[in-house]
Amino acid sequence: MKIEEAIVYCLASSNRGMRTEQIADMINSRRLHLRKDGKPVTSAQVYAVVCRYPDMFVKAEGRIMLMI
Repeated sequence: MKIEEAIVYCLASSNRGMRTEQIADMINSRRLHLRKDGKPVTSAQVYAVVCRYPDMFVKAEGRIMLMI
């Protein structure tokens, strides 16, 4: 699945706001998204995707939440 879909899945399944590190850990542990180079997803990568989709995600108090 695409990384943005994996982030949505993590946030929806946790039903609460999460830090980027927590989201990256969940994506990597459940193998929701695999990078082309085989390396694990980083919190910086999660943050970049969250910034790219401001209509899907909200950043507040150090946590990422779904807008939906």
